[in-house]
Order: sequence, then C-alpha cells, then structure tokens
Amino acid sequence: MGRSIRARMALASVLPVLLVVLTTASIFWRDRVRDLEDSHQQRVGLLVHQVALFSAYGLFSGNTASLQGVVQDMQREPGVRAVLVFDAAGAVVASSGTSGLRRLADLEALDYIPQQRAQGFDVQAEPVQSSVVPIEDLYAGEPQNRVQSPRPLGSVLIEVSRQSLDARKREALLTALAVAAAGIMLGGLLAFRLGNRVVRPMVRMSQMVQRIGQGNFAADETTAAGEPMHELQVSLNQMARRLAWSRDDLERQVETVTQALRLKKEQAESATLAKSRFLAAASHDLRQPSHALGMFVARLGQLPMEPQMRQLVDNLEISVQAMQDLLDSLLDLSRLDAGNVPVRLAPVDLHELLGSVRSTLDTMAEAKGLRLHICPTGLWALSDSLLLQRMLSNLVINAIRYTERGTVLVACRPHGQGQSVRIEVRDSGIGIAAEHHEDIFKEFYQLANRAGDRNFGLGLGLNIVQRSAALLNHQIGLRSSPGCGTCFSIILQASAPAPHQAPSPLGPLQPAPGDVSGLQVLLIEDNANVRVAVLGLLQTWGCRVQGAASRAEALQLLQAHGIPDVILSDYHLGASETGIDCIAALREQAGRAIPACLMSGETHEDFLQAVKNADLPLLHKPVRPAKLRSLLRHMRT
Repeated sequence: MGRSIRARMALASVLPVLLVVLTTASIFWRDRVRDLEDSHQQRVGLLVHQVALFSAYGLFSGNTASLQGVVQDMQREPGVRAVLVFDAAGAVVASSGTSGLRRLADLEALDYIPQQRAQGFDVQAEPVQSSVVPIEDLYAGEPQNRVQSPRPLGSVLIEVSRQSLDARKREALLTALAVAAAGIMLGGLLAFRLGNRVVRPMVRMSQMVQRIGQGNFAADETTAAGEPMHELQVSLNQMARRLAWSRDDLERQVETVTQALRLKKEQAESATLAKSRFLAAASHDLRQPSHALGMFVARLGQLPMEPQMRQLVDNLEISVQAMQDLLDSLLDLSRLDAGNVPVRLAPVDLHELLGSVRSTLDTMAEAKGLRLHICPTGLWALSDSLLLQRMLSNLVINAIRYTERGTVLVACRPHGQGQSVRIEVRDSGIGIAAEHHEDIFKEFYQLANRAGDRNFGLGLGLNIVQRSAALLNHQIGLRSSPGCGTCFSIILQASAPAPHQAPSPLGPLQPAPGDVSGLQVLLIEDNANVRVAVLGLLQTWGCRVQGAASRAEALQLLQAHGIPDVILSDYHLGASETGIDCIAALREQAGRAIPACLMSGETHEDFLQAVKNADLPLLHKPVRPAKLRSLLRHMRT
C-alpha cells in the first residue's frame, strides 16, 4: 500500500517536471535543427554563387579549360558530390564528380531535385549572365550614357551531400535527450525524497482505514501530538469504536429482517405455486364449460325458431366465440409471460401444416364471403409445428377479420438463396398506415376497432405472433398501406424432409367433398355436460353417434354397434385412463387404424409430446363447431 502511494506521489511530482523538460528539449532540438538547416542551405547557395562568378569569363570567352579548372577546384570542397557548367543551350561544357544529370532541361523534366533530396543530396542551380557595363558613345547625336542589357551565358549546378547535416542533427537530438534525461532524473530524485516525507503518515492512515474496512475496529496507537495527521488518527480511532457499536446493532437488525424476508419468500413461493396451479387448472377447467357452452349454442342454432329468437341465438353464438377467443388468447399470453411454452424444433411439412390451417379457417372465411386460397408447396422448414400453426392461424384470422371482400392468400417460397423459407399471408383488406406498423404488435392494440367491438378480438393475436416468433427465432415482416391490403411474412430456416416421412403430394389444398351426414362417430368424454353437448350437435349434423365415459364403455359400444367411422376422445378419462390409451385399445380390438382425434384443454409440454408421439390430430378445447365439422369432413373415409 505504501509503495502504491509513494508511486502515485512520485508520479504526481514527476509529471510536471517531465512535461517542462520534454517541452524545453523539444524546443531546443527544433531550433537547433532549423539553424543547422539554414546554415547548410546558405553554404550551398554561396558555393553555387561562387561557381557562377568564376565561370562567367570562361563561358563568355568559350575557355573550357578555365571552366574545368573552376569546377575541379570547387569539387574539393567538403561534401560536394558534383559540379556542372552548362552553356546557353543547356549543354554540359565542364563537369566534375558523379552526377546523373546530362542536360539542364532534365532538371525539371525528371524531377531531379526532389529525387536527389530523397537520396540525401541538395541540388542548386544558378544562371550565369554577362556583366552590365555602361558605354559612352562619342559619336551619338546627343551625348548620353548607353547601358548594354545583360546577356545569359549559361548556368551552373552543384550537388552537395546532406550527410554532415544529418550527423549534426543527430548530435543535437542526442544532446536534447541527454538534457531531458538529466532533468527527469533530478525531478525523480526530488519527488522520491518528497514522497518519503509526505507519504509515510498517509500510509499509516491508509493501513488503519484498510483494517477498519476489513472489519477490524481495534484502535491504533496514537501518534505524538506534534506529528503529521495526529488529529486525523484520533478521529479514526473514535470512528472505529462507533462502527463497532453500530455493527453489533446492525447484525441484530439484519437477523430480524432476514427472518422476516425468509417468511415473505416462502409466502411468495407459495403464491407463485398457487398461481401456477391455478393457470394449469384454468387451462383445462375453464375450457371444459366453454367447450360445452359452444356446442350447446351450436346445437341450438340448428333448431328451427322464430326470427327474433334466431337473432338472439346468433348474438349468443357471437358472444360465446368472443369468450372462447378471449380464453385462448389470455391463456396463451400467460404461458408466454411465464416462459412455460415448450419449443420443439423439428422438420415441418409446410404443405400439411397449411392444409390444417385451411381446414380450420375455411368455414370462417366462407361465412364472411371471402376466399381463403392456400398455394400448394413442397417446402419443409425447421420450426415447432404447433407454435407455427398457431402463428399462421392468428395471421389468417386477423386477415379475415379486417377484409370485407376479396381473397386471403397464404403462400410459401424459398428465400435467401434457398437457405430459408418465406411464408406470406396476404389480404385485400383495409391496410395499415406506416406509422402504425409497430403499434399493431402491442397488447390490446386494435387500429380499426376504436369502439371496442369484440367481434374484432382483443388485439392479442399479433402480439402472440411476435412473441412466438421471438421464441422460435423466426423473423416477422410487414408490408401494408391504407387501401392496398396487408402482407405479413414469416421467415424461417429451411429444412430437408424428415427422414422417416416422405414429402406430401402437392395436390390442391381443398376441403374434402361432401358433408358429415351419416357418419358414424364414437364419442368418449367423461364430462357429462360436454358429452351431451357434442352428441346433440353431431346428431343435428346427421351423424350416427354413440357416447361413452370410459374405455370399458367404449369397448362395449364397439362390440355392440360395430366399428365407427371416426373416434372423438377426450384426453383425461378418469384417474388412470387417457384418450390415447383408449384409442389404441379400440384400434387393437377393431383390427385396423380407425380415424381418431383427441379433444382436450391440456396445454402442458408432456401432454403435447404424448399426442405428437401418438400421431393423432388434436383439437384444443373450446372447439369451434365449424372446426370440428371441417375435421370430420377430412377424416371421413
């Protein structure tokens, strides 16, 4: 600790010294370099000017021997590499040393001066002109002095090495560095001595504070009154005693609060467990009466009645559907909030999945006078089939609700060079303005339902789609504008077909022809109200039905009435029986795979996996009558 404080004190003292020393040394070196450079350039200029003066007579008279003597004498100067004399035409008439220049015109054409500067040589040239001598003409008309204009005789050029200049620059740099090092050493020595005197009492206080921070509140020996920081040490000792008293009191309070928090935690865990149990029970128990109510209302709608009664039943059916939508949406939302939605990624046959969406929602589209068109596809994708079907169903339902006439189109196509698949849901509805593209994915947000009409749902469908897409790592896209319809897209990873399953034939995704009249159905349901409601609805459709509450009753009905065309079974049939086991027993006794379907309000992961392993279609309660009827039409053989 003491070393750290000393180092910081030394650093705080040395930094200003270091800044001053380095600044002074850099200024000294910069000025020295500038002086050396100026001196060197002046020397080169004097040398070339001297050659020009001595060469004037030789150029004027054409005495090359004299010129050669001048350049050779100048060659003896230190650092001179070459001296050249050119005549007025730019040709070399005298030279000494080694130079790459052969004509004066090449001086600019070849950028000769910058090239030589890069190699460490300075090149300077100077023109040579004849002397100007005043002449007195005695024979002129009027006495006057006539001055003869100077005449260019040629040029001289000298090349001087910068080696000595660079050497002196290095010496100046070394001198500046030596001065800086000496200043830094002196500053460091002074800082060290200052640190020892100032830091020692600070280190002692720091060690005491560190002990207090570690929980050791023992008082330290008090220094003499004249020593530095005596009063601070006394105050620290007093603080340590007070902290010791406060710690004991705080420990008692913490123990009390901890016991209270432990009790609150146990209560919160119990409440969370009760909430989980309630949601689990609500997911099943709330669906049962809602399912029965929907069947009773649908059966009631099949009966002949007066117009006023018909209007009342229609309104009742709309209310029941709204309640069922509310129940489905709220339960789905609660499962997403709780993180209880299992994700099972596997190859999904999109042709088969879209066919299931078509069979579920075709009746809803027909009731509104719309055409639900789903394009056949042979693509497969990596996703969770149940969650993906729920997402697509919500998008199609949303498109049907906000489209008054025209078509709702669902199509798949490759995306991203075949690495992914793009599923699009297009409609010809009212469209969505760009400023609302983000808001429509919020909970309970409905752009065209300001009055709160529940025929448009609760505004949870798109929020569930977005959150399910995030859970599956799928990308949601939206293109829409007012009056031009809407296109929602889901981009997911492409996949090869499942190894145990061949691709579906690419036939048109149309509902099975015919109706359900005359279809023999065996219903297995342990809830009496639900059983009565479903049996009555099936009978109004013209089906021949038998109802059983357990596996034993179902086997007896199979023996008494023969093999049914379709088996509809609840999942829970008592304490130990399940619809999967009952269907397996009926198929075994019949000796063939009777078309069968499960109806249940369960949503937990183990149940969904069991249904998937049994390879049975599943209708989640409450089941829409139209959805049940559509499924029976498809299962009819």
